[in-house]
Amino acid sequence: MNDETLWAAENREHPGHSARYIKRFEAMREEGRDLHGEARLLDAMAARKSQILDAGCGTGRVGGELAQLGHHVIGVDADAELIAAAQRDHPSSRWQTGNLSTLELARTFELIVCTGNVLPFLAPGTAPEVLRRLHAHLMPNGRLVVGFGNDRGYAFNTFFADADAAGLERHAQFSTWDLRPWEPSSSFLVAVLARKHAG
Repeated sequence: MNDETLWAAENREHPGHSARYIKRFEAMREEGRDLHGEARLLDAMAARKSQILDAGCGTGRVGGELAQLGHHVIGVDADAELIAAAQRDHPSSRWQTGNLSTLELARTFELIVCTGNVLPFLAPGTAPEVLRRLHAHLMPNGRLVVGFGNDRGYAFNTFFADADAAGLERHAQFSTWDLRPWEPSSSFLVAVLARKHAG
């Protein structure tokens, strides 16, 4: 199985892809654009000072804002350039380079967030293992929140099957981060999942 993520392949085929991504969000921040819709929703779901894993954290845009709101955030991303940007912009949190398909942290989390089309950018075929790894890092009553679009090759029905096989059950699903209803025809999914309970 090829372990190159589609994000890494994009960087290989189009050098400077990560740098352009960083600059695009820097420009939006300077324009005063609202970049924290995801973090507002996630903060509302979390108890104060929650332990949160930002899985596929990129530049720390979401996890950094959650840290600003008082949570304890660890971010993991396979792209060292994005991690360097997160460390620069949000130095009070812990950011580390790592592959989500081999994730092994010596702790569990009340909330795991996986935003920004992380799952479709994984190495092909690794999403089931990533979901198993995220399941393993959830506290018994913790929740996993995933957001991605259907235009990058990872179908929603495939995701639902992968999540089920990983021991995760769906608690809610929306089509936007401001909680618009989700339908099978929706182009974006925000899914709230938790560990399946025995029996």
